[in-house]
Amino acid sequence: MATISKTFGTKNPSVTYTERQAVRVVAFNSSGNIALIYAKRDSYYKLPGGGIDSGEDRILAAQREMMEETGATVRVREGGCIATAEEFRDGLHQISFCYIADLLDESNPPSLTEDEIQDGLQHQWLPLIDAKKAMAAAEPTSALGSFIKERDIFLLDQATKKQTQEIQVS
Repeated sequence: MATISKTFGTKNPSVTYTERQAVRVVAFNSSGNIALIYAKRDSYYKLPGGGIDSGEDRILAAQREMMEETGATVRVREGGCIATAEEFRDGLHQISFCYIADLLDESNPPSLTEDEIQDGLQHQWLPLIDAKKAMAAAEPTSALGSFIKERDIFLLDQATKKQTQEIQVS
């Protein structure tokens, strides 16, 4: 099955973009809740994730980002990337690869960067339907927050479809 992809923003031929690859993670705990991050400063929700370091494996990047942003250790599910989001914004061309993962341990504290602390990032575990409602109802106070909201709703929708397919097969 082909990976679903969507483009956000419009490529401007007169802009020289900084290239970046990133990961996003839809992580489930044993209760079926997912990890969701709230960015207090700009009033939006996002999936855990971030940039892939040079030479870093995408799966390892997904696990690292989950650990950094939530303190959680996860196992990324078989089957690989479930969806990609290509973004053109503010001189950035980013491709985000989305994975589904399962929680193994959440006993560690997050290790947020100074920027993430300034953004007021906090994670929580919510039922999938509540996470989707929270994301949809958020009213971001920045263009970046609005962009992230649109991207992550798309990725969460794709993960929901994949999760539903897996349940129907089992």
